[in-house]
Amino acid sequence: MRDLHVNLLEFDEVWSFIGKKQKRLGPNDLREKGDCYIFTALSATHKAIVSYQIGKRSGANANAFAMDVRQRVLGRPQISSDGFSPYIDAIERAFGSEVDYGQIVKVYAGEPGPDTARRYSPGVVVDVRKAVIAGGPDRKKISTSFVERSNLTIRMQCRRLTRLTNAFSKKLENHAAAVALFVAHYNFCRVHETLRITPAMALGVTDHIWSIGELVDAATADQLPAPHPFTVIQGGRA
Repeated sequence: MRDLHVNLLEFDEVWSFIGKKQKRLGPNDLREKGDCYIFTALSATHKAIVSYQIGKRSGANANAFAMDVRQRVLGRPQISSDGFSPYIDAIERAFGSEVDYGQIVKVYAGEPGPDTARRYSPGVVVDVRKAVIAGGPDRKKISTSFVERSNLTIRMQCRRLTRLTNAFSKKLENHAAAVALFVAHYNFCRVHETLRITPAMALGVTDHIWSIGELVDAATADQLPAPHPFTVIQGGRA
């Protein structure tokens, strides 16, 4: 997934946790325990997950994530993200002046209800604001709708991310391996309902739908480059 011609990118993060929830951490727990986020970069046109980063929702991980995206994408893309402030510096560091970047910020009112069905839901959206951060992005295309829908697919198809169960990962390595398997299958093996082909085919990375056997062969072939590293930079919220 390199040297990609992608014109529209959407950034977002998927929340999960390792071992136990953040509020239950003790002083002797490993730093990898608790909150864990999957930063994802989705091509809005090709529906492909171009890059991802696993770790805390921190400025350091935002920087590493943006740098990885820059190494995979050619030219000057338009990027949209939510209002996570470290993205501003991260995208500037990675892309310099070769980017058109806008943020979409949702304003919520109220708190999630105490019942099980609402426990992880935000309040009601009362306002949506678009802001131009760098370059000259098309304001009509400043959006995170596609990546948010993709994040739902991740959560629905990767059992470790389903809520209100005990299926969450107990170790970071297992969590990262499950995410890597999902991303590879999503890009190369799963036919997208809208595209009618796989995201990798839409990008021109491959010319056919991969079988599971091909995916396994590619993952175990000595002559192929190593898969996407799950560089995990620990640290608190930036």
